Amino acid sequence: QVQLVESGGGLVQAGGSLRLSCAASGSIFSSYAMGWFRQAPGKEREFVGGITRDGKRTSYEDSVKGRFTVSRDNAKNTVYLQMNSLKPEDTDVYSCAAALSRNDFYIPTRLWDYTLWGQGTQVTVSS
Repeated sequence: QVQLVESGGGLVQAGGSLRLSCAASGSIFSSYAMGWFRQAPGKEREFVGGITRDGKRTSYEDSVKGRFTVSRDNAKNTVYLQMNSLKPEDTDVYSCAAALSRNDFYIPTRLWDYTLWGQGTQVTVSS
C-alpha cells in the first residue's frame, strides 16, 4: 500500500509561486494515478489537478488552468504541484491522493475515486 507525505506548503505573496511535493512509499507508485485536492475550512474538498500513472496526461480544475502544473517522477516516487501566479483565493490545505489506475488514460476527479491520501499541507497566499 502506498503512503503519501506532502511538503512545500507555506506563506507566499499574491503573484508568487510554490511547488508542492508528495512523496510516496510502499507499493508500486507507477500503478497509481495521482491527484491534488484542496480544502478550505467549512468547505468541501475540491479537485485541483491530476496526472495519469505514466505522467503523460494531466487534468485541471478550471480556475487553476494555466497557473498550476502537475507532474511526476516515477523513479523518485514523487508527484509535484507547481503553483504560479498565486491568488489569495488559492489559500487552502492541499492534499495529494492516489487512485489505483486502470490504464494510462485514467485521471479520476472525484473524491471517492481516490483510496489513499496524504495528511495535507497549508498554502497561504497574502494579498
